[in-house]
Order: sequence, then structure tokens, then C-alpha cells
Amino acid sequence: MRNDPASTAAAVLARAGGPGNVTSVAHCMTRLRLGVADPAAVDAEGLRALPGVLGVVTDGAGVQIVLGPGVVEEVTARTEALVREPAPARPAGPDGGAEAGHPREATPVKALLRRVANVFVPLIPALIGCGVLAGLNGLLLNAGLLPALTPALTAVASGFMALIAVFVGHNTAKEFGGTPVLGGAVAAVVVYPGVAKVTAFGVHLVPGQGGVLGALAAALLATRVEKWCRGRVPGALDVLLTPTVTVLVSGLVTLYGLMYAAGVVAAAIGAAADWLLATTGPAAGLVLGGLFLPLVMLGLHQALIPIHTTLIAQQGYTVLLPLLAMAGAGQVGAALAVYVRLRHDVSLRTTIRSALPAGLLGVGEPLIYGVSLPLGRPFVTACGGGAAGGAFVGFFAMLGDKVGATAIGPSGWALFPLLAGNHGPGTAAAVYGGGLLTGYAVGFAATYLFGFTSRSRAAASA
Repeated sequence: MRNDPASTAAAVLARAGGPGNVTSVAHCMTRLRLGVADPAAVDAEGLRALPGVLGVVTDGAGVQIVLGPGVVEEVTARTEALVREPAPARPAGPDGGAEAGHPREATPVKALLRRVANVFVPLIPALIGCGVLAGLNGLLLNAGLLPALTPALTAVASGFMALIAVFVGHNTAKEFGGTPVLGGAVAAVVVYPGVAKVTAFGVHLVPGQGGVLGALAAALLATRVEKWCRGRVPGALDVLLTPTVTVLVSGLVTLYGLMYAAGVVAAAIGAAADWLLATTGPAAGLVLGGLFLPLVMLGLHQALIPIHTTLIAQQGYTVLLPLLAMAGAGQVGAALAVYVRLRHDVSLRTTIRSALPAGLLGVGEPLIYGVSLPLGRPFVTACGGGAAGGAFVGFFAMLGDKVGATAIGPSGWALFPLLAGNHGPGTAAAVYGGGLLTGYAVGFAATYLFGFTSRSRAAASA
């Protein structure tokens, strides 16, 4: 029976320290992401115990509650409504401020990754939608079907990617305390066609040079310039001078420095990905496929979005996503082995049956938090299955058959419409499908043979 989203939202807020402790509300495909003022006020164990909550990840300045696809959107909307409601003031502490515990600070690296994820996670729905349309359009073009429709589909699918820098700039300024529209305005310089007339470091700039990395850097600079102006410009002139100085200074620095530097970095990312797969394909796939589940568990996988989007803008697809997607295949194989071995555990088998369809479509959190992670060993053997699938795809990449995804977000079987490669979508689909089957088989076998202690084996045979 499905839990009521309103009740879930109220229960989550109560265990997150109340509406007054929540500073931001957002969500990705499976997780409700709350920013909190006082991390010590969050009852993580209480959140984990709530019906419908699949897992909880805390990172010092926020908390991620895994709810699963579909449910998370409804709970997020209810949570936002509750947070907006007026709340009584928190009791004052001895020093006159709000009473608070001692927050557990996130490490600088985790804090930075969390903020970068906050910039890109809201873009995922558009990346998915436009990516699926681009894949469909590619199929129509290759088959020579509906020639009157394909130009329109091209425009619809490509418009967002052509202007993604503006959205990145908007979200960056919002995340780092600037005016969002100013961040978007400065980032728009990166994709403006007229930059082709500008020369920096002896070469003409190219519209889009530096991609989302350039937009991110431009908006960060705009936020710093804006804050500097706010503290120095008289109030009467602030509305006129601050936006002007922010756009002028940040725009010029973007043109004559950031775009060129970001372009160099973006080119290096593409070259590094190609070199990695061409020279160490199986080893690279093994490491990436094997370590991705722990990244998902910690909520750090979203920080890879800038790399994926950079590769898509530069090469037309990201070669990393199919490798990372193998982690989900290992997880599915491990869950099937648990289902077979623990045949008397009715509750666990029910969880697996309900979570398996999502797992096949690449949404792994229900299986991670509901099955493999609580059992311990199956989580490790699932990583082994992901490593095997990644090594399979990496091996073919080393042979010259690159497999990539034209958009990010979907995984598992849902990634098939988005596959592309240097030898066409058919070859890409065959290699990717082989990787999935390898991940399923190795994840199942490793879990069946090594995923259970003697006690769990005894329980399985009881």
C-alpha cells in the first residue's frame, strides 16, 4: 500500500529538525534533498525507520532521503508547502541565539561536490527528455522515415543543449548566493554566436567554448563580483551600478580568460576519457563499474554530471555513463541471487519483487538500501558484478568499439534509446547489452556463492 505523500512529508520534516531547520528543498530522480541549518537536529535513524524511506545520506550541511522515482516528486511538493508555512520561533539559547547543537561539518570536498550537484541536478529532467527525443530523431534519420518531422525534432531536442550554459549559470548563482539572472546573463556570453569575432590568446573564440565548465566559472565570478559591489555601492545606485559592473567585469573576464581556460580543460577531459578507454579499457571499466555503487550510496554520483555534459557537448555522447551503468546490472544480479537463496524470507523477497523493475531501468537505490546494503556481503558482490560488466564494455572500447550515451539520467534498459557510438547505434546496443548480461551473471554468481555467511545459509535452507 502506497504511503500518503503529505504524511511522509510531515514525518520527514519532524525528523529533520522541523520546518525552521530546513534551508532548502530539492529533489533528483529518487532523493529528497534537504539543506539544514543545524545538522545535529536531524534524526537520521528516525528518518530511516519511516515507512517508504529506502535510505538516508547525511553530508554535514544537508540530508538526502531516498524515496524512489515518482514518490519523490509528490513528497517534495508537500515538503516545500510545509516549509513555506509560518512557524513559531525557535527557543533562544543562553547566548540569545537560536538553540542549536554542534553541527557535524562536511569535509570541504564533500561540501563542494554537494554544491556542484545542486547546480546540475535540477537540469536532469530536461537532459533526459531532450536526450530521448534526440535518440528517436537519430533513429528516424537513419531509417529515412518522416523527413518532414525530423527538422522539427532536431530543433526541439537540441535547443536546450545549445543554451544549457545559461541554465548552469542561473543555477550556479542561485546556489552560491548571487542573483540567478545575472549568473545566467554572464554565462550566456559563452554560447553567444558573436564571440567568434573575439580573439583571446591569439586565437578566435568559438561559441560554446568551455561549455558548462566555462558557464560554471563565469557565474561563480559574477557572484563574487556582485557581492563585492553590494558592499560598496551606495543604496541609491545599487540597482543601476551593481548589475552593470557585474555583467561587464565578469563578461570581459569570461571572454578573455575563462572561456579559453575552460576550453582547454574540456578538451583535456575528452582526451583523457578517450586515452583511458583506448589503452586501459578493461581495467578502467572494472574500476568505474565497481566503484559506482559506493558513490551512489554516498550521494556523490551527481558530481559527475559536469563531466558527462562536457563529453556530450564535445563528442556527442559520454563514454563514461555506459561503464558506470554496469553497477546497476551487478546490483540486479545480486538481488536475484538473494531472492533465490533466501526463499523463506518473505519480507525481503517482497522488497526485491517491488524494487526489481526500477533496478532493471537503472534506478538502483531501492535495491541498494532495501536489499544489498543491509545484508552487507551482497553489496560487495554487486560491486563485483558491476566491475565485470564495466570490464566487458571497456574491453570493446579498447578494441575500437566505443559506446556512449547522448544524455544522462536513465540507466539500465532505459539507456538503450540514448546509446550511440563510433560504429553506429546497433553495435553500441550490442556491446552495452552484453555488458548488462555480464553484470547480471557475475553479480548473481558472486552473490550466490560468496554473498552469505554460514548463518544466512542456514536460514536459507531452513
